[in-house]
Amino acid sequence: MLEFDHITLGQRVLFGLGRANDNLHAEVIRRDAHAVMVISGSAEHPLTQQVYRTLRPALLYTDTAPHVPIEKAHKARTAAHAHDVDLIVSIGGGSTTGLAKAVALTTGLPIIAIPTTYSGSEATNVWGITEASCKSTGIDDKVLPATVIYDATLTASLPVEMSVASGLNAIAHSVDAMWAPRTDPINQTLAVEAIRTLTAGLTSIKADPSALSGHERCLYGAYLSAVAFASAGSGMHHKICHVLGGAYGLPHAQTHAVVLPYVLAYNSRAAPLASARIAAAFGSPSATDGLQLLRQTLDAPRALRDFGFQESDIQEAADFILPAIPPSNPLPVNRDSLVELLSAAWSGAQPQAVYLR
Repeated sequence: MLEFDHITLGQRVLFGLGRANDNLHAEVIRRDAHAVMVISGSAEHPLTQQVYRTLRPALLYTDTAPHVPIEKAHKARTAAHAHDVDLIVSIGGGSTTGLAKAVALTTGLPIIAIPTTYSGSEATNVWGITEASCKSTGIDDKVLPATVIYDATLTASLPVEMSVASGLNAIAHSVDAMWAPRTDPINQTLAVEAIRTLTAGLTSIKADPSALSGHERCLYGAYLSAVAFASAGSGMHHKICHVLGGAYGLPHAQTHAVVLPYVLAYNSRAAPLASARIAAAFGSPSATDGLQLLRQTLDAPRALRDFGFQESDIQEAADFILPAIPPSNPLPVNRDSLVELLSAAWSGAQPQAVYLR
């Protein structure tokens, strides 16, 4: 018998190839906004330039950074207040969406998010802010973008290696959703479909980066994955990566791409049903083998040491991470197992060869 408590977040999604600017203008008119703050990762982005010319926002803001340092959040909030902003438009990846959320968290301003990566932040009510090398996260419906505008032409210019890292970050949302604290049959179904769709999309992008069909699949899969994650909550994988990003300044997408196979190998043994569904989504008899085959096809990021994480920081990182691991994780986690997992991820060892306690 099924028994669960599921919450579906309310959000409008506009999906269309080459439709970003038109959809944005329709939304601004529908909302009767008069002072728009555009937060963009780059003032030179073609869509940002187009929006600036046609929308004439009250403020074009580009002072973004990974993991949303609190100083930048304060600065952006002050700027929004000074320009009497009544609507935020974010154009960019997770850092841009994250800064928009930081402004919305204290102002209550609505957000229209236009993602240019597969980060998925646009589909969640999760915010994150870093202060004194510590990344704090929380849940608040005020930060959920009211509208998301997806347009695959905006991701087509991503370098292949960034598409790969960002897409694997999206797959990590789905894997975490299979056993996160609030997991249920609805978000698990979304997660499985997301893994299947992202696998096909990323494989297509690797084979032909110019093929928009691959980028469309990845955007669609990233959305499904983020919706599943928002419902299920943050599991072991994301707790690890939030610490590594906030405390050690590691790049968000690449860190998720590296850590994912080790968490999957760790938890799969204690969650056979979830593991079997993940494996089927990869088209493999084994969840871990399926992910590793995809990673090999994509030439995915391999080791945390390649992105600046020091072996000498592993012990400290384990101490930071351990209190954040959800008690509901399929397999109990202790300090020794975290040290072993982080050591394997630091060196890029094969997950199948690592026997975590």
